[in-house]
Amino acid sequence: MPRLTPPAITPGTQRDLPQPVLYADGLHLRPWRTSDAAVLVAAYTDPAIRRWHDRSMDRDEAVAWAASWSRRWADETGAGWAVATPDEVLGQISLRSLQHGDGRSDVSYWVLPQARGRGIATTALRTLSTWAFTTLGLHRIEVDHSVANPASCTVATRAGFRLEGTKRGDALHADGWHDMHLHARVSGDGPIS
Repeated sequence: MPRLTPPAITPGTQRDLPQPVLYADGLHLRPWRTSDAAVLVAAYTDPAIRRWHDRSMDRDEAVAWAASWSRRWADETGAGWAVATPDEVLGQISLRSLQHGDGRSDVSYWVLPQARGRGIATTALRTLSTWAFTTLGLHRIEVDHSVANPASCTVATRAGFRLEGTKRGDALHADGWHDMHLHARVSGDGPIS
């Protein structure tokens, strides 16, 4: 069935751009490299990352996961970045999906244990959101997280994502079904401070 409105993001917009490196506060968000596999394997052995992201990776899976992001960029189905300093990867952030028609995406992020508590996830979320609204043309970005994960709630709130509600029994984790908080920003919310 055809839409009666044009897509919020013209197909090809993302594909026609090179994936940028985004800079803020001594961090850079850069495309994943297959050479990051060891960091990914280590990340997904961390109990907190495994708990909230419900995944593990061996080296081959990590190489494939890192390589998949360039295909997802070209296919305009998502976009992932390593959150790094010039010397090391500290975390990840991604637009997990891209809905051209409604100009919508959802975000995933994590930070390695040695980098937690320094505002890195908040900086990454603000930086990515600013780019996604101003350059990619997204209208709405959502963050959802388990209500049992207050750290993620703090990141979303500090990055200007309003809490919109609770989705009951929305995600299956290793310990059962979790209610999920839904946070969002829309392009008209003003500057991200």
